[in-house]
Amino acid sequence: MHAIDYVAPTSIQEAIELMASKGDQARAMAGGTDLLVQLRGGRRTSEVVVDIKDIAELNELTYDSQKGLTIGAAVPCYKIYQDDEISGLYPGLVDSASLIGSIQIQGRASIGGNLCNSAPSADAIPALIALGAVANVAGPSGTRQIAVEEFCTGPGQNVLGSGEILVSVSIAAPQDKSGAAYLRFIPRNEMDIAVAGVGASVLLDSSGQNFVSARIALASVAPTPVFSKAAGDALAGKPVSEDSINEAAEKAMGDAKPITDMRGTIKQRTHLIGVLTRRTLDNAIKRARGE
Repeated sequence: MHAIDYVAPTSIQEAIELMASKGDQARAMAGGTDLLVQLRGGRRTSEVVVDIKDIAELNELTYDSQKGLTIGAAVPCYKIYQDDEISGLYPGLVDSASLIGSIQIQGRASIGGNLCNSAPSADAIPALIALGAVANVAGPSGTRQIAVEEFCTGPGQNVLGSGEILVSVSIAAPQDKSGAAYLRFIPRNEMDIAVAGVGASVLLDSSGQNFVSARIALASVAPTPVFSKAAGDALAGKPVSEDSINEAAEKAMGDAKPITDMRGTIKQRTHLIGVLTRRTLDNAIKRARGE
């Protein structure tokens, strides 16, 4: 590992200027739980690491009933699941935040970092997609918003351009009769990478017996996390029933394009997507009903 410069800006503008000055040889760091390992292992190279933890906007964690939830890119996972209000309103997000690495890792790792690392197996991204999250980005040309399902472009790759940083992630306030959940399959009980994962959110009608809408996202079954629009759309207007859920699971399986590797086969991963879709939908429905 060669020598790398380290800087810790205190403003978004300063961070952008530092990132832009080095182009693809500048790396933003929030918790560092992915970046430092990658630099040490030679998977990424960098001339300068820009530590963003001292920037106020990137540490924001606020909820407003009108504006919804704002999670700064540097907010560590533990702050999300230890906040009683956020845990109660966004249990699907807590499902994923509490699975990223160990408890020690969660003390540093951030939802924003998980998104920017852009791994196909990332636990936070399917939950964010299911919740309709938006990434707030700042760069030399100003600010822009990107739907999380459009953020990742390939394994470890995303839409961030030269000098751009992720400032925060925004999630709308939950509606009445809505619920979300995330589940993954791993060979061990903890500290493992998902063989397959599914995030789901549902909105039910006032009776709680019919789907109004749904969003379903998949992990570890394509070069990027997958927004399975067909699976969610298949539930709209349908009764909450085993048949409806099975149809959505079939659609999700159809959107999965996995590979066979040391962690699982194409057949196994495709099957797991069906199982996990049904289970996450069941959990999301129970939460939507207040159960």
